[in-house]
Amino acid sequence: MSEVSMETEDSEELPVTPQSGPVVIQGNNKNPASEKLQRVRKWSITKYKCTRQALSEKLGRGSRTVDLDLEPRLDLLKDDRQRYDHMTKLAQTLSNQLAQFAVTQKTLGDAFTELSVKTPTLYVEFSLNAEAQRFLSKSGETLTAAINSFTSDMNTLVNKTIEDTMINAKQYEAARIEYDAYRVDLEELNLGPRDPTTLPKLEGAQKNFQGQREKYQKVRDDLSVKMKLLEENRVKVLHHQLWLFHGAVAAHCLSCHGFLEQNMLQAAKHLNNASVDGPSWLEES
Repeated sequence: MSEVSMETEDSEELPVTPQSGPVVIQGNNKNPASEKLQRVRKWSITKYKCTRQALSEKLGRGSRTVDLDLEPRLDLLKDDRQRYDHMTKLAQTLSNQLAQFAVTQKTLGDAFTELSVKTPTLYVEFSLNAEAQRFLSKSGETLTAAINSFTSDMNTLVNKTIEDTMINAKQYEAARIEYDAYRVDLEELNLGPRDPTTLPKLEGAQKNFQGQREKYQKVRDDLSVKMKLLEENRVKVLHHQLWLFHGAVAAHCLSCHGFLEQNMLQAAKHLNNASVDGPSWLEES
């Protein structure tokens, strides 16, 4: 009897009663306004540190990190960009002047043609000059088009390709200032006393410095790779464009020289074949 009663008690289901107390609901308890305030606060602190660092560098009081490999290359690139820009502007000025010169030559050639018709006794001389000016004008237009193509490609190199790298250089400089700002902050804390109050600040400064160091190194490496690619592209572009420019000028000069030389020979034949002029009024008198 005792065994049966034990089995019965074990097989009965006991009622489950809910436990009393607060109910915990899992979820995202982050406050957007608080997060935004923290971001603004962090940005303000960083901005203050960077402004202080930049100002101290300008006044010659603060130390700055100098990359002895990258920064001389940046200075050379800035100097080259100014020189390329000056060269491009001079080439564009030359193109504009040649275009105006070609228009004047064409107009002068038309005037010579009109006078050759109205002055039969000087037909050969006027025609000679008319043909020369028209040819020089046409050749000048071809040279102008070649120079315009040169300036267009140089503008792309200076104002797009190099400018893109200069934007990265500005980002590098901003990252460098931010890195130095946190570096100086850490160095100042390391010089201070070590106590329970300053140790958490020192640990936070060390963590922030390490993060800024990694960011600075990444920006520096990206800029170094970009500058290497730019150098290779710059040499190829300039090599190609300078040969085209020289070839266009040489072709213009050679074609003009060849035409004028042939034109003079033809004019001499016409003059030799012309009838002998009659005596002048002075000779008759």
